[in-house]
Amino acid sequence: MLKYQQIAEDLRQSIRDGEFLPGAQLPLEKELCTRFDASRMTIKRAVDELVNQGLVVKRRGWGTFVKTLNNKYAQELSLSMENQFAGFSETYKGREIHTKVLKFEIIHPSEEIAMKLTMSTDDFVYDITRVRILEDAPIVVEYMKMPINLIHGITKNILENSIYSYIEEKLKLKIQSAHRSIRAVRSTELEREELKINEDLPILEVSQVAFLSDGQPFEYSISHHRSDKSTFTAISIR
Repeated sequence: MLKYQQIAEDLRQSIRDGEFLPGAQLPLEKELCTRFDASRMTIKRAVDELVNQGLVVKRRGWGTFVKTLNNKYAQELSLSMENQFAGFSETYKGREIHTKVLKFEIIHPSEEIAMKLTMSTDDFVYDITRVRILEDAPIVVEYMKMPINLIHGITKNILENSIYSYIEEKLKLKIQSAHRSIRAVRSTELEREELKINEDLPILEVSQVAFLSDGQPFEYSISHHRSDKSTFTAISIR
């Protein structure tokens, strides 16, 4: 982890721990340089990462302030599109997280999946379904497809932890970008059971194709999130 990333994580943890409450101002750049023994450029990159994740906002002439969120769930479960890309485990690092694997098979991809992953229908993909649970509250059901020849060595133990960490730390592959779309859909019977909801509650569906740094797509996934416990925010920077 680069120094600016570690500083950003330390500041995120300070926000989670209540050192910096919603609406509070972060220490000035000079103070942060002293606190972390870092250059102004490193501090700027760390704070910019928090801005991109929707955790803080810069006010010209005043400083940087922790964002005030509208409700309890937004405060606990808000996922900026940048933050979500870090993965569920990284997003909620330091919190109690569990994963329930519902399906783990190896199959040939359909034509649609093969096209999204730029592979042949004669190739093989992992077919994964799992439930992500935050502090005993089921939050999301994930349906994932990954090419075996690219993301090799996946086991159930890896699925119960962080796939993204395995990809970057063990396989030494760099996750670069993702194309996403979000819409509201009806829940299935399985989702109502696993997420402990009734059929009147809509599901937030996030479909995603994720890419490595060389441009190779390595994941096609559809994630169904409880709409009452998830808030998605997008930060646009000109």
